Amino acid sequence: MIPLKGHLLVIGAHAGDVENMAGAVVLKHVRAGCTATVVHMTLGEAGHPTLAPAVYAEQRRQEIEASGRLMGAKVLALPYRDGLLPKTEEVIWQVCDIIRQEKPDVLLTHWKGSIHKDHIATHELVQEAIFFAALPAIERTLPAHRVRHVYYPENWEDMEGWRADVYLDAGDIWEEYLAVLRSHALMRGGVSSFRYLDYYDALGTTRGCLGGFRKAVALMAPPGSWVQRMEFLPALLSAA
Repeated sequence: MIPLKGHLLVIGAHAGDVENMAGAVVLKHVRAGCTATVVHMTLGEAGHPTLAPAVYAEQRRQEIEASGRLMGAKVLALPYRDGLLPKTEEVIWQVCDIIRQEKPDVLLTHWKGSIHKDHIATHELVQEAIFFAALPAIERTLPAHRVRHVYYPENWEDMEGWRADVYLDAGDIWEEYLAVLRSHALMRGGVSSFRYLDYYDALGTTRGCLGGFRKAVALMAPPGSWVQRMEFLPALLSAA
């Protein structure tokens, strides 16, 4: 197979969101020759039952750097507070500038049907930033860039109205994906009562059964798309 050449951008609300909902997608495409950037809108520092937010923030910063190395992705962490992600023009322009800087062929982010306000905010901020990033009439430091395709990965907190449109074969990188999850204490257990590692490992089996693969991840395409089964995301394949 011809190596892929496209660029993948993933934007998550908290440290750990990118990894659990899109770590397998990043690994699959980076291993095939793509480049990837992951953006954390917050560090998720307010979620530890005993550690002070400042202490947990430093731990989470180290974790996203470690998981970024495992995925082979560039890591960006924005300075916003967990639970208080502002939906302002300033943040929209910041994300717009990141899109113009990174020039992704494909962008992945949260679906809007979430139980977490930061996830909803991230979805709305990214949607507006994508729109502005593509307009040449919007003058910023960098020229306009149009994102070719947007997908919403499966996240257990974002399931209201979410649907599986794309089944992506992840069997060949599954153990690497689990290693990415284990690089976060939250995923290993002890921070939250939710069994992240068990859930996403089992979800990979379920999606694999439905998609016809040993292990798979599912993505939602924008409304109106047909269900597809594929080995790589088409925009990144066509960029090769």
